[in-house]
Amino acid sequence: MRILADQDIWQTTVDLLRDDGHDLITAREAGLASADDATLLQKAVYDGRLLLTRDKDFGTLVFLEKIYSRGVIFLRISPSSMDETHAVLLRLIENTPEEDLRDRFCVVAPGGYRVRKLPPHPTKG
Repeated sequence: MRILADQDIWQTTVDLLRDDGHDLITAREAGLASADDATLLQKAVYDGRLLLTRDKDFGTLVFLEKIYSRGVIFLRISPSSMDETHAVLLRLIENTPEEDLRDRFCVVAPGGYRVRKLPPHPTKG
């Protein structure tokens, strides 16, 4: 799976996904360590990647401000829930084809995940 990890994603999560064989780049590696959220969404779209974040503001951007995204995976994770949340994240991305996560907002939490369709891209109708 092709993923752009936001600045707030822990290195442990980055390592987990890379070790699992996913094509992941971090915001820092992309030269976007201090970029705003809209710029990160644009970069993910341009590179054809899903955006992985812990920042709930992305929900506002994609649902209320209708900024286009290829897809967002939002992690509700804390140090005490890291192992369980990582297990749910791996289950989501290993059991769901990347095409099925495009144009979706996924919330991953220790108890499971939920997936919601994003508003259509203005040029797609």
